[in-house]
Amino acid sequence: MEFASPVYYLTLGHVSQDLTPDGLRLGGTVAYASLTAEAMGYTAGVVTACADITDLGALARVAVHRLPSPASTTFENIYTANGRVQYLRARAMPLRPEHLPLEWLRAPIVHLAPLVGELDTDFLSAFHGAFIGLTPQGWLRTWDDSGRVQPQAWDNALAYLEQATATTLSIEDVGGDWQLLERWAEIANVLAVTEGRHGCTVFVKNRGRRRFSVLPQTELDPTGAGDIFAAAFFIHLYETGDPWAAARVANHIASISVTRIGLGGIPTPEEVSVARLRADLVL
Repeated sequence: MEFASPVYYLTLGHVSQDLTPDGLRLGGTVAYASLTAEAMGYTAGVVTACADITDLGALARVAVHRLPSPASTTFENIYTANGRVQYLRARAMPLRPEHLPLEWLRAPIVHLAPLVGELDTDFLSAFHGAFIGLTPQGWLRTWDDSGRVQPQAWDNALAYLEQATATTLSIEDVGGDWQLLERWAEIANVLAVTEGRHGCTVFVKNRGRRRFSVLPQTELDPTGAGDIFAAAFFIHLYETGDPWAAARVANHIASISVTRIGLGGIPTPEEVSVARLRADLVL
């Protein structure tokens, strides 16, 4: 099928402002994933909502369709020996399919990337013939009155998993519940579960599962590593149809990202080339 679109890799979801000891930092899956796609040679686009004062300068190489919002989605991440503690400090307006630029509806790769439940199932019928990649973390968490983020059940899992080409998420997103993941894997076409420094496990319908380790790195900042993994995984799977090779490429690229701070973890084209070469060398 031929596609005619100004963007080839389209990401949908909120950018975020991450509160850090050094001030506000741009984040969100759409930021990390779109820049990774650009580094992998794809024209990237983002549909998002945020306040006017949010600095999107880091996305200068990406086509951004920004909807105005009274606030930007804002998180505070605190990393402890027992994992990340996250607080939601503000939330931007939800996104709807009618917010999509018409000329982007034929993007070949579409990445649904909610942070705080800002996308709904209507987006699944907005695209026809596209590779649909899904990172469902925004449907897998809720927050209390203090803003502390906690896991929650994913009510629409069946609808999304059946229709997505591939889904990636962190083991932390489900509180370490492998039984739940195994049930989802029976529904999903491809399900990749990231496990931090332990690598990832990939389930493929009717083909079983494989676990992929990763070379240890000196970790400076793990924020965004899962988003970088997702974009690399989706793109290599789209290019080759090989989920095992996609896991190796994504593992390598994501592992490097934790050695740098924030969006500095986006891979260089040279790092992408090395990751692809390493995947090709493994039989």
